[in-house]
Amino acid sequence: MSTSKIIRERIWTKLRDVAKPDTRFHLNFAEVIPDFEGSEEATERLVAEPAYQQSEFAFITPDNCLAGLRRRMIEDGKTFVMSTYGIYRGFILLEPDMVPKGAALYASWLDGMEHFGRPTTLDEIARRGRFDLMVTGASAVSVNGVRFGKGHGFFDLEWGMFTDLGLVDETTPVIAVVHDVQLVEDQLQPSETDILVDKIATPTQLYTVERRAKRPSGVKWPLLDPKQIEQTPPLQELQRIQGVA
Repeated sequence: MSTSKIIRERIWTKLRDVAKPDTRFHLNFAEVIPDFEGSEEATERLVAEPAYQQSEFAFITPDNCLAGLRRRMIEDGKTFVMSTYGIYRGFILLEPDMVPKGAALYASWLDGMEHFGRPTTLDEIARRGRFDLMVTGASAVSVNGVRFGKGHGFFDLEWGMFTDLGLVDETTPVIAVVHDVQLVEDQLQPSETDILVDKIATPTQLYTVERRAKRPSGVKWPLLDPKQIEQTPPLQELQRIQGVA
């Protein structure tokens, strides 16, 4: 069994005590990164950060624990992009004027994002310019910034696409929002696709990571199954942009 799988399963056992069930996947952590008790406090720690305060255009993952953050971004007048589940339907763009007053709570949920936001392409995202901030949930994250998702590699793939288009790089603030039980005290060795985060917001602390390794860059095409490319429209679009399809 791989180290990442061992860590995920160890964390998932602890997570069951604090996770909020998902309406579709319940507590199947291989399919959903859940909301958790104390996510409001973790969100408050994040929004107090200069990286958040100064951001105007951000990328936010569709994880349940980030619904509160998405609501704050709508209320604070920030534009952001969110990926759809599995990136099967690409990305959704949400601008503040798309959400009627009083609807920020519903708009922050995944169904609300689908209702108020609109589909966007990599080309359109690129024309808007660089992301000021990226925020993600995680199954687990180590104190030296190695993030583990559900095991499907979606965030790594999104990062690869965005680096290929010059939308993010080593200097882009990346913040993970997790419960304290998801924070791994071990110093882990990142793989060639692991995205290192800069800060970790939990209900009890904001942890600053001292990064000692570089983040990966670009989509690792040889590691992708042809079926995954076939099922992920943005990957096909990136191939067209790069002139390889």
